[in-house]
Amino acid sequence: MESHAGGRAADQRYASVFRPGLFEGRTILVTGGGSGLGRCTAHELAALGANLALVGRKLDKLQAAAEEIARIYPEAAGRVSVHACDIRDEAGVRGAVADALARHGAIDGLFNCAGGQFPAPLDRISFNGWNAVVQNNLHGTFLMAREVYTQHMRQHGGAMVNMLADIWGGMPGMGHSGAARAGVWNLTETAACEWAHAGVRVNAVAPGWIASSGMDSYDEAYRAVLRELKTKVPLQRFGTEAELAAAVVFLLSPAAAFINGSVIRVDGGVPNARHSWTLQPAERGETYNGFPQYVPPSLFSDD
Repeated sequence: MESHAGGRAADQRYASVFRPGLFEGRTILVTGGGSGLGRCTAHELAALGANLALVGRKLDKLQAAAEEIARIYPEAAGRVSVHACDIRDEAGVRGAVADALARHGAIDGLFNCAGGQFPAPLDRISFNGWNAVVQNNLHGTFLMAREVYTQHMRQHGGAMVNMLADIWGGMPGMGHSGAARAGVWNLTETAACEWAHAGVRVNAVAPGWIASSGMDSYDEAYRAVLRELKTKVPLQRFGTEAELAAAVVFLLSPAAAFINGSVIRVDGGVPNARHSWTLQPAERGETYNGFPQYVPPSLFSDD
């Protein structure tokens, strides 16, 4: 897959489709903000004037992302904080949210991006493996959302965006993640109802096959599977990190003020593909990548 960031300076600013200053004076907490989709979204939010609280397990990744943002957006210097915690740990999550509030004084938006999984058929998933994925993707999302709500948004309002996946029709080969993400979808709908009275909107994004750095974590056998998946996408390509980030930024923005309990699919139409219809090679189309620092996964290096 070709990188649309090729040749750009490493310090070039994000080319967002949203107006400058859209998030001026607002603080957004991003879990998984040190890499992949979380890092990309954090860059776009910084470019739009947001204060950022980056949360993740690895402090070095968070610090690297914060330093990168401060270098590219000098006006953001001092407006980005990092908070290392395991989102599966209740006390750690409670402390990270409290620290972010102490640092910024508010959390106006939450992007629950952190998560993870591994490919395996159901009969080969151990209970420990199942539990680890469900805790990371479902329990961690719940804990972050609950703490942000109870510690701040219940009194001040705000917007949350949770991370789903292409769960429609099941997720053969990743049943643990499919079950967890389906739980997040139900959690999103429930929170959208229970918390709306406080001025809190809760929505979700459901990425399909996004060419993000997370793809490089899989073994070679699954990487070979991934290389062929674009032929199953009606748009006949993978998505970029920026295309997912744009949906998140929209849902966090005032433009989505009457959108609550909804999900935006960012998948090129994969759930609409049918065995009775042969997908045709793409004749035309456009790709959006506003993130100059984007580097496609290494598994596409030969494309």
